[in-house]
Amino acid sequence: MLYTPFIVLALAASGGVARIPQQDYPSCDTARQHSVTGSLGGSIRDPRQAHVSVRANILQADIGTARKAGRLTASGAARSWRQVDGVRKAADGLVRNQGFLSAAERASYDRALDAIARPVCR
Repeated sequence: MLYTPFIVLALAASGGVARIPQQDYPSCDTARQHSVTGSLGGSIRDPRQAHVSVRANILQADIGTARKAGRLTASGAARSWRQVDGVRKAADGLVRNQGFLSAAERASYDRALDAIARPVCR
């Protein structure tokens, strides 16, 4: 009972209940995402393809986490997931057809993934 006034004073001085920081998603740090590298192996034959694949994996994990946290609707999460999968398949198709992914193509896929990440990062 003796501590109750002190707790009330401490809460009043701090502005009430401690604020819970918003969860940070790795996909929202675009500078770091643009510098991500992946490893070659399996169907990944090009370093730029590996970059797109790693970014897609990270973004899909964040989409799942955001859905579980209630930040995305089920339909929004499914749509975003399919869009990420489309970017990954497009990059894989280009590497299959031309043998590599150009810097311009990688930049284009980075912009596409950034746009897909926006609803997660709001």
